[in-house]
Amino acid sequence: MTTDASATAARRPGEQVLAALGLGAPAPDPADTSTHSFPGGGRWRTEIPSCEGPEALGAVLKEASRLDVPIHRISQGSGVWMLTDAEITEMVDATNERDIELCLFTGPRGTWDIGGSTRTDSRGGGLRARGHDAVAGCVEDAVRATELGVKCLLVADEGVLWTLHRARATGLIPADTTLKVSALIGPVNPAAYAVYERLGADSVNVPSDLTLDHLTEIRRVSGAPMDMYIEAPDDLGGYVRMYEVAELIRRGAPLYLKFGLSKAPAIYPYGHHLREVTLSTARERVRRGRLALDLLARHGADGHMAPLGSRLPGELNRFDIQS
Repeated sequence: MTTDASATAARRPGEQVLAALGLGAPAPDPADTSTHSFPGGGRWRTEIPSCEGPEALGAVLKEASRLDVPIHRISQGSGVWMLTDAEITEMVDATNERDIELCLFTGPRGTWDIGGSTRTDSRGGGLRARGHDAVAGCVEDAVRATELGVKCLLVADEGVLWTLHRARATGLIPADTTLKVSALIGPVNPAAYAVYERLGADSVNVPSDLTLDHLTEIRRVSGAPMDMYIEAPDDLGGYVRMYEVAELIRRGAPLYLKFGLSKAPAIYPYGHHLREVTLSTARERVRRGRLALDLLARHGADGHMAPLGSRLPGELNRFDIQS
């Protein structure tokens, strides 16, 4: 028996051969299909993470053009404070020119400051902002970045998220600023996911070890966009979930497909001493994106991508900022 690799009818990996051998999988349960989508249509968007500065951004954009990889969002992990005004402006201009959302990380985080508990086995408070001054640093970064034209901010602390949401709602930062929750504090159950949405999150990065059933459980209580590493960095587990991409979209939409990279050195906080590895891994993240998109196409599941240039999350549930 032969199979047609170019067939585009929707199918699961290995489905034709396994069915012929009597090993076919049960039909997907329609009740597991997410009923949510991005505003304006589309069930998935793409994101290239760990783009640490203008030079890495240039490498990503060049490789994306070469490999024809559509990009909705590019994010950075070292933080606003690791970039000069000129560097931020260059990144804003380059992404605006291509109608791509740029997301920069805000402020101090617990694993970099003097708090010893983050270096214990329990990791203490993790990346959260320790004390008033750390929150203030995150707010300072947010104000500076948005004044320079950045429209998406990455946060790793619930208090910072709520503070920036209130600042956005009261006009202290632009109303169309979007707030993205880091994978490093990502929720692992539907109740927690709904809380992040209500605190102001416009997209929530969940840990990449959540099961498909976990995604379905989340989607029963929240339609807030979800981010997930299709390939996670080693410090987030190193999971590679390429063959699950179609099912991740079916269960988790609206979903940002994040093309991370395992077996790669950590590069936060970035500096020129890490230049070569940063540029090479930036290009490889784009290539990983091409591999995932090719896989979706082979399985007839590459439809329903959100329009390029779309970035807003739609109507979401929030706590009353007056409470």
